[in-house]
This record gives sequence, C-alpha cells and structure tokens, in this order.
Amino acid sequence: MNDQLMQELKQKAEELYRNGDYLCSEAVFTVVNDYLGQPLPPEAVRITSGFPVGIGLSGCTCGALNGAVVALGLKYGRTGARQDNQQVLALSKDLYDEFKKEFGSTCCRVLIKDFTFGSPEHLEHCIHVTGEATRMVLSKL
Repeated sequence: MNDQLMQELKQKAEELYRNGDYLCSEAVFTVVNDYLGQPLPPEAVRITSGFPVGIGLSGCTCGALNGAVVALGLKYGRTGARQDNQQVLALSKDLYDEFKKEFGSTCCRVLIKDFTFGSPEHLEHCIHVTGEATRMVLSKL
C-alpha cells in the first residue's frame, strides 16, 4: 500500500470517530473492512461495538487496538476448525507490541489518564490513537 492511500485511510478512521459516526474499534474495523472490499457486510461493525473505552467502559484494553486485532482476523483468521492460525497470532502480537511501543500502554485508562473523560482533548487523543491503530493494522495487510 502506498503512503498516500495509507494516510487517506488513517484519516477516514479519524473522521468516522470525529464525526460521531463510530467509536474507536468500530472506525478501525469499518475502514479495514471497506479496504478489503467488504468481506463482511457493513453492519458487521456490530461485532466491534463492545470494545470502546477499554471493553465496555471498563478501561482495559484500548478499543482501537481491539478493533485492529479483529480486522487482522478478518484478513488472516481461521475459517474453520483446526486450521492453522499462526499467521494471525504472530501479526496480532506484532501489532500489540507496536501499539505498546508507540503509546507506552495498551490499557485505555492509562492512555487517557491525563485527560478529563469526554473533554475535547480526550476525544482528540482517542481520534489520534484510532488513526494510528488503523495505520498499524493496514501496514500488516
């Protein structure tokens, strides 16, 4: 994928979040599903709807990272029992490691600890994280 397309898709994920269309995990998944030619119908975004704010508001694993891992599964995941899953596992670990290196944590509550929840600064930070998670996963497709 060329740099221009990568930047456009990253910005698309950020805009989906910024405009209030989707939250982090949903935006990442939607952009990747569209990029892959919609192997799943658009309404499949629902499978990522429980991940925002660290899995259902719990503050645990970042929703953008979770959405990116789901997107990797969309491309590389198993389609039947007992199939090899080493590629998706390796790519998921690589994505996790890259995300943690970039942001210092994968935990939502840690990533947003310096922001008042719901503030414009908090939202801009999460929009940025969403865009970066999208870029990271797209680089692995």
